[in-house]
Amino acid sequence: MIVAGIMSGTSADGINVALVRIQASGSARSKRQGGLQFKLLGHAEYPYPKPVRAYILATMNSTKASVPDLARLNFLLAELYANALLATQKRFHIKAELVGCHGQTLYHQGEPASFLGRKLAMTWQSGDGSVLAVRVGIPVVSDFRPADLASGGKGAPLVPFLDFLLYRDRRFGRIIQNIGGIANLTAIPAWASSSQVIAFDTGPGNMVIDAVTQRLFDQPYDRDGILASSGNLVAKVVAETLRLPFFRRKPPKTAGREEFGREFASEFIRRCGRASKHDVVATATALTAKSIADAVNHFVMKKASAYRELIVSGGGSNNSTLMAMLANDLATLGLQLRFSDEFGLPSEAKEAVAFAVLAYQTWNRKPSNIPSATGARRPAILGKISYV
Repeated sequence: MIVAGIMSGTSADGINVALVRIQASGSARSKRQGGLQFKLLGHAEYPYPKPVRAYILATMNSTKASVPDLARLNFLLAELYANALLATQKRFHIKAELVGCHGQTLYHQGEPASFLGRKLAMTWQSGDGSVLAVRVGIPVVSDFRPADLASGGKGAPLVPFLDFLLYRDRRFGRIIQNIGGIANLTAIPAWASSSQVIAFDTGPGNMVIDAVTQRLFDQPYDRDGILASSGNLVAKVVAETLRLPFFRRKPPKTAGREEFGREFASEFIRRCGRASKHDVVATATALTAKSIADAVNHFVMKKASAYRELIVSGGGSNNSTLMAMLANDLATLGLQLRFSDEFGLPSEAKEAVAFAVLAYQTWNRKPSNIPSATGARRPAILGKISYV
């Protein structure tokens, strides 16, 4: 079956589309473990129009938003996703049979909080599945996270299902680190079953770096880490920030713009005081690197020899300054830094591939959350299906 995965992350920089051929693995043992075989057939990226990105960023975690405009955004995003998928199919001369669309996260709260007399955890991904299904002419699986939340989980991370299929090794453990707007890891011990997988959000990925770069240099992101490479980190600010409750909280845990969005970025810049603009970007970059290394050290590395590699994917892997900082921090833990591209899956395509795989599971009425990663009480079939 050919499945399209559509992903737009918390950085809100655009839409990623992956076309993936997926089938159940032939071996009996692999079937018992939920094994799948998949091959990436094509991948493309499409930036959001500037007004759309600006509106999404303004809406995320907003305390004031227009209900009519939020409804309009829900339908507009579906149209943009449809255009992206149709263009990708045309480019690669491939027709998908099913779509898995993550949608654009506007709000995510994995921890229950009081609301009108009840304690609730909730999530909201915008981009209507029915509109997308009609526009592209095939069924769509969307809105993946609520089923895990309903089962007592945090609703994230969901990519560990793909990580387990792709990176499990019988010889040694691997840590898979995705660096998008938020950074999240999946730790897979050698010979692990899915119940032994550890996964959680480690903190900001590109989110704070992008925010301070936009604020200080009027650029959407620090291309290749050039701005950070010209600055010196303010070590005191990094150390103080890493003492915040989120970083000390044990997994499972999730994060988003609610924790590391514009309010956090404003306070971060204030804490940097009289540091130069380049120093602030360098400090934000060091925060991402050190928060990842600290999370690995405190919550994963119970046995120093159990894990040998940390495999990076996501947009952050293109930031050479960030990668140099991370490699330096990981060396003290005895971990080698590698990239998902080395394993045949481009960094930029990984999350879109993941939601293609999750959609395939849902279409076949099979669960695809990993309870040890999300904290759910049970495996859950994720998403809602919109038929044509």
